[in-house]
Amino acid sequence: MESHATKKDTRQSELFAIYLVNFIGALGLSLVLPFLVFLVSDFGGNSLIYGLVGASFSFFQLIGAPLLGRYSDRVGRRKALLISQAGTFVAWCILFLSLLLPRTTLFSVESEVVGAFTVSLPLLILLASRSLDGLTGGNISVANAYLVDVSTEDNQARNFGRMASASNLGFILGPMIGGVLGATVYREQLPVLFAAAVALFGLGLIYWSLPEKKPVVIEEPPCKNMNRRLLGKECKDSFDTAVDSASLRSTVQVPGVPSMLLLYFLIFLAFNLFYTAFPFHAAQFFEWTPTELGFFFAFLSGVMIFVQGPVLKWATSSYAEPRLALFGCLVLVLSFFFFSLETTHLAYFAAVFFALGNGLMWPSFMAILGGLGTKAQQGSIQGIAASAGSFASILGLLAGGILYQSLGAETFALGATLFLLAGIAMFFVFRRCAESRA
Repeated sequence: MESHATKKDTRQSELFAIYLVNFIGALGLSLVLPFLVFLVSDFGGNSLIYGLVGASFSFFQLIGAPLLGRYSDRVGRRKALLISQAGTFVAWCILFLSLLLPRTTLFSVESEVVGAFTVSLPLLILLASRSLDGLTGGNISVANAYLVDVSTEDNQARNFGRMASASNLGFILGPMIGGVLGATVYREQLPVLFAAAVALFGLGLIYWSLPEKKPVVIEEPPCKNMNRRLLGKECKDSFDTAVDSASLRSTVQVPGVPSMLLLYFLIFLAFNLFYTAFPFHAAQFFEWTPTELGFFFAFLSGVMIFVQGPVLKWATSSYAEPRLALFGCLVLVLSFFFFSLETTHLAYFAAVFFALGNGLMWPSFMAILGGLGTKAQQGSIQGIAASAGSFASILGLLAGGILYQSLGAETFALGATLFLLAGIAMFFVFRRCAESRA
């Protein structure tokens, strides 16, 4: 019979492997940030095409993640992780292929609305690569579900805290590595090869180190109380939750839920305007290199982690969640205002405000949303919210590309306006939620 010590060692080995899988997923997801905008430009695209490339990932992840989750419920997490990681590896190989193809022009567009851009063969291959990565991009979410399978009620919170630390470390190192490797004579080829190698290592890690686990029913999203959002991005859930038979109609009838879902959509919309506009702004107006852009995102990630750690711990012990959410929203207004001033040094100053506002606002907002309805309704509420966020991401990435063509840095002023409107709406929504609970 296997001893208790042996079982404990086996469990620790599985936990370390799943932490490493999460780190690899975050590393690959963030590694593309510093050079993707330069790649799109080299292939003939503009800010609209850059937004379209980002939106394609989000759109296909919205389709693929639930399918992968249901597959993992039927046949096991390990098989789903293997499929997801293999898809990521193939996607990086396709992206590397686009770097080797001739810049064959298929057609060109000149418009006052969407600007001027050229659709080339490598650009279409790049789009296909990001779409495939999105379609199979459930590895981080399935890893979360796997962690639930191997955790107990006593250590689940601690295990997810370590999982978050692994993701955060990946989001810090990813932009730095991508920026440094992209600055070499091999330009984008080296970081793409590195990302493919990392994905292949993750595939081997899953195959050799993770035993199959019988799926368990998840009563609520395993990360509901964990801030999974970093740099305005969030991994889509890739698992099913067991909730009551509440329909969509009954869920949105919960007091406060419709208003919070609209706020959720508005916040994601504002964030994704930034994630389309800023990389192009940094490359064209600031004339930053991939290395400079990579270190900027690494700096932003580092400050975000500090805010989500000791700063948030102190703030939540001193102030109520509605106050923190409102304060964070107002700080984000200031950050977007500083981004709109078109000054290089102020960009880092704005990044500090961005991290502070996001780090305080989002966890507080999600805690308030998590307090609405019954525990059995949380799976449905969180699922609808995730869908609202996904649609807002797609719309925001596309709109950001179009708006930056005509507005330039004023796009950030529009983002500041959206956060200001969100802050005003929060004040009334939170007050109504408090009155309904009284």
